Amino acid sequence: MNWETVIGLEVHAELSTKSKIFCGCSTSYGSGPNTHVCPVCSGMPGALPVLNRSVLEYAMKLGIALNCNITKNSKFDRKNYFYPDIPNAYQISQLYAPICRDGYLEIEVDGSKKKIGIRQIHMEEDAGKLVHTANESQMDYNRCGIPLLEIVSNPDFCNAAEVIAYLEKLRETLLYLDICDCKMQEGSIRADINLSVRKPGSELGVRTETKNMNSFKAIVRAIEYERERQIETLEDGGQITQETRRWDDEKGTSYGMRSKENAQDYRYFPDPDLPPILIDDKWLLDIKESLPELAYQKRERYIKDFGITLISAAVLTVHKNISDLFEAVALKSGQPTETANLITGEIMRLMNNANILPEDLKWGQSTLCPDKLSTLITLVTSGKINRSAYKETVEEVFTNNTDPEKYITEKGLMMVSDDNAVIEAIKTVLAENQDSVTDYKNGKEKVFGFLMGQVMKKLGKGGNPELVKIKMEQMLKV
Repeated sequence: MNWETVIGLEVHAELSTKSKIFCGCSTSYGSGPNTHVCPVCSGMPGALPVLNRSVLEYAMKLGIALNCNITKNSKFDRKNYFYPDIPNAYQISQLYAPICRDGYLEIEVDGSKKKIGIRQIHMEEDAGKLVHTANESQMDYNRCGIPLLEIVSNPDFCNAAEVIAYLEKLRETLLYLDICDCKMQEGSIRADINLSVRKPGSELGVRTETKNMNSFKAIVRAIEYERERQIETLEDGGQITQETRRWDDEKGTSYGMRSKENAQDYRYFPDPDLPPILIDDKWLLDIKESLPELAYQKRERYIKDFGITLISAAVLTVHKNISDLFEAVALKSGQPTETANLITGEIMRLMNNANILPEDLKWGQSTLCPDKLSTLITLVTSGKINRSAYKETVEEVFTNNTDPEKYITEKGLMMVSDDNAVIEAIKTVLAENQDSVTDYKNGKEKVFGFLMGQVMKKLGKGGNPELVKIKMEQMLKV
């Protein structure tokens, strides 16, 4: 029997503000338990929240980038529930007037484009963290009040490939807006998967929600598992329970945690301590004009203006850190195509060998220096060093931020372009390999490569292959 899969996503993005959403406590990650708390975020009676302006502006930026309508009269609501990780016994969120509504994000899978509707984006505070031991549960409230944006999609996904395409594009949008570091391993972006199955043309089935997924690989596995579980249950005559499920990545299975609540179960009501948010046209226009160039816009520009291939442009824009490095080196060298080849080739290879992620690549004057990379590009394209010396020096600059010209001089990597030195090396090689010379003259042209290699060995790392080729062709004709 054929089944359709229907998927919607709720993505929580932790914002890169210095302080929390309703108080001045630090948002820094990895500090000792309960070291970033105050009366507001720890739920002390009488403490009043004050909205962090940056959180609102970050929300507006994302909404504009995702083609949303910005709610000019927005407000906060209280989502009431009792759990130890939320000391107020309610979470400040937005239900009735979220900051952004009715947007979309266009994705492409297997050459086909599709618009994924975004129902809303709303601001809210994060809950704390529970640490469970054998005999007790301990509460760390550092994360209480961390600002979140929840991006709620329509149920427009049909499979895991579409989900991943959406998450990748959403992630790059957040990164290029510079509002979230998107480090999934630290929980700064995580997704809830709402999934149901149905027979083609029938009404939507009962959905389950798999919570707090924080890796693309796990998301794909969880979607495939839940889809098959629901189909098998229905085909066996069973029913799907609307519930919240937890994914166990080690076992490759999920399990039910609790029945899935509806909005009315949380008894939402307007937060009496926070006034409405009023956004005028000028403020909205200022936010629109402040938006940076996004990843897809950079890709289009690199292809159009620099003649870079689509594959190279995709690699260069995989993270803002990489595109910024590319543009810095291309600007200084004046050679964007050569710069693109350097970064997508040698730099990416060296990063992979060193297990460095794009977001963790350190570059600047005191680390991987754009000036030095630009110098290297000029040296190789002007014929002063060969490609072998170029690769060796790139690795030295990448590893130790060494001065490339000094390194090339000390290692004798500057190209030998002295005709006499090249001719003498060729004479020696031809004299030592008379059989190969005879074979070449008898029509075995592949021997030429062997002879070239021998001459390059004689000349060392600074051999000029173009000059060697020209001179050897001339001498073999004699």
